[in-house]
Amino acid sequence: MQLLNDIWKIIITAEYRNYLFEGFLHTLLLTLVAAIIGLVLGLIVAIIKILADENKYLKIPAKICGIYTTVIRGTPVALQLFIMVFVILAIPGVKEFAVILTFGINSGAYVSESIRAGILSVDRGQTEAGRSLGLSQMQTMFKIIVPQAIKNVIPAIGNELIALVKETAIVSMVGSTIGTLTFELNKSMEVISKELGGAYLAPSIFVGILYLIIVYSITLLIKLIEKRLRASDKR
Repeated sequence: MQLLNDIWKIIITAEYRNYLFEGFLHTLLLTLVAAIIGLVLGLIVAIIKILADENKYLKIPAKICGIYTTVIRGTPVALQLFIMVFVILAIPGVKEFAVILTFGINSGAYVSESIRAGILSVDRGQTEAGRSLGLSQMQTMFKIIVPQAIKNVIPAIGNELIALVKETAIVSMVGSTIGTLTFELNKSMEVISKELGGAYLAPSIFVGILYLIIVYSITLLIKLIEKRLRASDKR
């Protein structure tokens, strides 16, 4: 009975609905910006690692990229978040940037390995064909190899995006204020729970539903992209 009362309170109370909507919106925005950073960073790291095999000037950058992916993938994102917020960027007014940058850097390490695997899966003959047409190593990579590689790793990137959505739940560990991007869904649950006298179940149900909506929407989007890419391959 108490659970039903709490659920009803959340439904009829505009303030609680606003908390949930704000957390939902900020979770989406945080995920989107971090995903863009991760995709760009991951693509750069993957290309540097691949091209380093034939370009001596990229040997040192490739080593740095290797250390980056090893450290980021080998340590918890919560630890990375604490270090970024309270050590590296412990500057007043930049908490939002520090949070977004942390998730972007973390995502980039995983995306880079997915893209690298996708590039390596492209037939070697594609590279040779590009070079025989007079394209440079970099032109061949970006105009021929990368587009094919991205098609191959869309599911992996989709899975990373879903994982990124759920990882944003730890943002509340570093503190939040209402009205900023760091006020995500998990924080909205905490705020509502406190105002309901410590009842966590009802807010958790609403937050869980909102997370499911985000994840299911991403899943449908990835399937749509894959379908469109398969259709283009048949033409």
